[in-house]
Amino acid sequence: MKVKLLSVLNDTNVDAAQLTNQRQLEISISAIADELDPSLPLNLCLILDRSGSMEGEPINTVIQAVEQLIDQLKPDDRISIVAFAGIAEVIVPNQLVQDPASIKAMLHKKLKAGGGTIMAEGLSLGMAELLKGTKGAVSQAFLLTDGHGDNGLKIWKWQIGPNDSKRCLQLAQKATKVNLTVHTFGFGDDWNQDLLEKIADAGGGTLAYIEHPQQAVDQFNRLFKRIQSVGLTNAYLLLSLVPGVRLAELKPIAQVAPETIELNVETETNGSYVFRLGDLMKDVKRIVLANLYLGKLPEGEQVIGHMQIRYDDPAINQQGLLSPLMPIYANITNAYQPALNPQVLQSILVLAKYRQTQVAEAKLEQGDRTAAVTMLQTAAKTALQIGDTQAATVLQTSATRLQAGADLSEAERKKTRLASKTILNE
Repeated sequence: MKVKLLSVLNDTNVDAAQLTNQRQLEISISAIADELDPSLPLNLCLILDRSGSMEGEPINTVIQAVEQLIDQLKPDDRISIVAFAGIAEVIVPNQLVQDPASIKAMLHKKLKAGGGTIMAEGLSLGMAELLKGTKGAVSQAFLLTDGHGDNGLKIWKWQIGPNDSKRCLQLAQKATKVNLTVHTFGFGDDWNQDLLEKIADAGGGTLAYIEHPQQAVDQFNRLFKRIQSVGLTNAYLLLSLVPGVRLAELKPIAQVAPETIELNVETETNGSYVFRLGDLMKDVKRIVLANLYLGKLPEGEQVIGHMQIRYDDPAINQQGLLSPLMPIYANITNAYQPALNPQVLQSILVLAKYRQTQVAEAKLEQGDRTAAVTMLQTAAKTALQIGDTQAATVLQTSATRLQAGADLSEAERKKTRLASKTILNE
């Protein structure tokens, strides 16, 4: 398994007469499989909410979705299932999928709804189960909940009882340190979209929305296909820039595909930048957009930086492998003519849609409905520019409701968030 690493500037030509030039650098990363590369076994943990609000059709459809997922696993895959409510319990210990019928029997026997929602206990127990089967496998967690979690009580500056949300985020961050990926599923309309998005972003996974119980099977299958395509894990982008070239100080880099995420920046002792990407898939590119500022550079084709991927290859049980060091070029010219790249423009607009919606949500939270409407309308137009008509419809519908004086329902808020993060026309 190898890494495919490509880069392109939004405008390769740079005006030598300018003291500073701003450029957007698009970097695409994916795994390339050789013909003889084996498919990687999965190590999957399902962390399922069984609180009282899941009783009836919700819990039954989740069981159905889990059963269909089990049917797709291979004998050398591993599965574990954790259920949580007021407390968490391992209902299927980490094991090879050699007896699907007995796994389903344990699921039916033990997954009963009742109690509160303490997510962190479930996530902690699920991570512990995953760690039992990580060797040579792609380790993934599916966290499903229909609630907010128990955050205890805060009186002035004192926290009384555990803060479930804070613990969940800490656990998701720890998961990436031990090469575990956490995906989140929001079930129904009453889950905390900010929390589940942050858990998925921190855990290197993705956020899915199950608005109606009957959608559970499709959403499980969609994410299952994605994790089946993982070829390399624990990937980091290493970026070094030459003197005179720097990253923007505010929001310098973001992932724009397969979903939009603001990436955290770490700096190594040699001054190079490090960004965690997580899993690399064989048929889905990770596309990253970096905001660069170029100072005065000599005329001609110049190397403005280098990039490299550090990654793990579970198939050969190797960690910290490095892809070849790749130069990044710009053409510095006194006879400047734009050489705009439409592919990078598309990525810029994808990121703009996300950030415009973020601003709209912030304005709405502040009570500035007019500004929120304006930004949602702008985001809808941006979605149309990139051909994402479904997202444009969602965003414009939310803007229209607010403009008419209505409040957004919980479902509409969640659809708006997902429309900003992903391309819905796929």
